[in-house]
Amino acid sequence: MGNGIAARATRAEIDLVALRGNVRLLVERSQPSELWAVVKANAYGHGAVPCARAALAAGAAGLCVALTQEALELRAAGVTAPIMVMSEQPRSDAGMLAEHDVVCVAYNSQYIDALAAAGRRLGKRVTVHLKVDTGMHRVGVSIDAALECAHRIASFPELRLEGVMTHLATADDPTHPATSRQLELFSKVERQIRADVPDVRHVHCANSAATVRGVAPESTIMRTGIAMYGLNPGELDASLMAELAPVMTLRTQVSHVQRVPAGEGVSYGLRTVLERDATIATLPLGYADGIARRAWQTSAEVLVGGRRRRIVGVVTMDQMMVDCGDDAVSIGDEAVLFGAQGGDRIRAEDWASALGTITYEVVCAVSARVPRTYVGDHA
Repeated sequence: MGNGIAARATRAEIDLVALRGNVRLLVERSQPSELWAVVKANAYGHGAVPCARAALAAGAAGLCVALTQEALELRAAGVTAPIMVMSEQPRSDAGMLAEHDVVCVAYNSQYIDALAAAGRRLGKRVTVHLKVDTGMHRVGVSIDAALECAHRIASFPELRLEGVMTHLATADDPTHPATSRQLELFSKVERQIRADVPDVRHVHCANSAATVRGVAPESTIMRTGIAMYGLNPGELDASLMAELAPVMTLRTQVSHVQRVPAGEGVSYGLRTVLERDATIATLPLGYADGIARRAWQTSAEVLVGGRRRRIVGVVTMDQMMVDCGDDAVSIGDEAVLFGAQGGDRIRAEDWASALGTITYEVVCAVSARVPRTYVGDHA
């Protein structure tokens, strides 16, 4: 008799052995800086709690998230390491952040005041990192107002100004001049703040691309996300990524096989009309699982029987079809969307290139209804 839990053929297999190996390598490359593992967005679709634990076991000094809820999920799971929420949250969250000893990033006076009030109410001293906008223009205090903002934080006994940070807009493009300009501005403002607030411990601006390229030598923290999952953060030279192993494999099984004659259309709108007789395999996953509906219009491929197969017809909510030519295919045969099968491998980078996007979106898109299974789930 079963346990009442239905097993799904589609699954995202997360290799924690590979993740720990990637983190160890990146920790080594980052020295003497600390590496803080970015596990926001459910660890880019890989699973926040198991990936956080694996990263810490491999030498990460802290964790980075984007939301209060993500920090609290880690605390609820028993994670005691430093956790930084990398942008301001609703002021009503200040108490929860202070209570759970979360490192808070701040750049607006109202938020700074709310953190101080929460610390005063709870009898806590809240650790704060000041975020400076050096040119990306997403969030952060302006260069001109940074010193005043640092003074405001330091003026509250309930707050500890531990760090100054920024974010690089073009670190993945070695030819873009903006990175050196941002680094120059950041270095200048960081020195000004340190002169007035000498207790600042950390300065940091490095994302995955900057970590891999080694372009942020003054950083004491390397905020490393996508690279620790073995994925290219942009158009970096492949040689820089060669030692990093992909962590996620997306697998499913063929759910239906049919022989479709030439001239027949496939899927909604019958937009793919077969030019020859073909064996069409249906796979039980679709855009509700994170596969782009328009993938049939791109060069994206799937491995079935160790060979690359083109997607035919519009990807539907729960199913997609692939052309297996004249090959013998059976219900239950494995299909791999990204990962290795036989002697071939399709990478998340291949899907990103086909879809005109980045690896981040490909893995983050794998939805919550796709079960995650973990390999090597031990320290």
